Amino acid sequence: MDTSHLLNLREFEPLARGKLSQMIFDYYASGANDDVTLRENEAAYQRIFMRPRMMAGNAARSMNVSIFGQPMNAPILIAPMAYMKMAHPDGEAAVARAAAARSLNMIVSTSATMSVDEIAAAVPEGSRWFQLYLYKDRAAARDLVGLVGAVGYQAIVLTVDRTYLGRREPDIRNNFGLPPPLEVKNLPPDATRDGLAAYVSPLFEDNLRWSDVEWLKSITSLPVLVKGVLRGDDARLAIAHGADGVIVSNHGGRQLDTAIPAIDALPEIVQAVGDEAEILVDGGIRRGTDVMKALARGAKAVLLGRPVLWGLALEGEVGVGRVLDLLLQELDLALALNGCRSIEDVTPDLLAGYMPVRESIGY
Repeated sequence: MDTSHLLNLREFEPLARGKLSQMIFDYYASGANDDVTLRENEAAYQRIFMRPRMMAGNAARSMNVSIFGQPMNAPILIAPMAYMKMAHPDGEAAVARAAAARSLNMIVSTSATMSVDEIAAAVPEGSRWFQLYLYKDRAAARDLVGLVGAVGYQAIVLTVDRTYLGRREPDIRNNFGLPPPLEVKNLPPDATRDGLAAYVSPLFEDNLRWSDVEWLKSITSLPVLVKGVLRGDDARLAIAHGADGVIVSNHGGRQLDTAIPAIDALPEIVQAVGDEAEILVDGGIRRGTDVMKALARGAKAVLLGRPVLWGLALEGEVGVGRVLDLLLQELDLALALNGCRSIEDVTPDLLAGYMPVRESIGY
């Protein structure tokens, strides 16, 4: 389906719904329980207002950022998402190619339908991080982390908010299972890789401890981020146990329903962590102004999730590229209209509610 006429990220979802089976669409789209957190992730951004600067001489602009010394064309990464081949036969490779073509990072899921080395071979020039669900079998986890480093991934994202699967009622109703012949490719060699067993895999650690971050740091030289943090004290614990960054996230509203929207949890975590680690945020990003708001609240970058799947379902790599291009164009316009020449100019005073220091503005 041609996506060139679509004007914003929200226009992709209803078209993708018409193309995907009910089971697959529901798996991608739904949250936990009553979808309260799922809805609020987006709605929270709409309650934040901007106070732009004028006459800033910002005709020339840059969106470039660097995280862990890794240059990126914009502060936008592809969030880790499972089972991309359910949306399109090219799956994770199509998303990786679209991201690489725009010098954006993709975070590859443990539950990908392509293996980490297959994705690396498909897009050797791409920048990739790897999202890890820690295995109970630490030897298997060590082997996977070693492989990830060997084939060129640049960071490990440890997801900590899925020790138990959230109650996703559409998946229960649909008896969700990965459609054959698709498989989860990054599980240990002797693991069941298909159907419902892969979805509710008993392989993943259900008793995570902060010491597991220390263990992970001990087996890799890559930066390690902890994903799923919603509290300042947890962010401090992550850093104390060796994490190089945290990703403020409620798992896209798919785990604990009525958990705080990620953008609303962000300020407490920024205050707790300061500049001791990189802070990223995901959940609810649908506009370039959403990216601006997250940056102004202290995030270094954002993760984009479901719209990527809708673009993939509609037009493969081209559809993903259209999603990314629209968001990049919107972010550039948001920079222009807020009087910013670069990402470094996106500061807390751009948001309503900021209290200026009187002396600093000449009162």
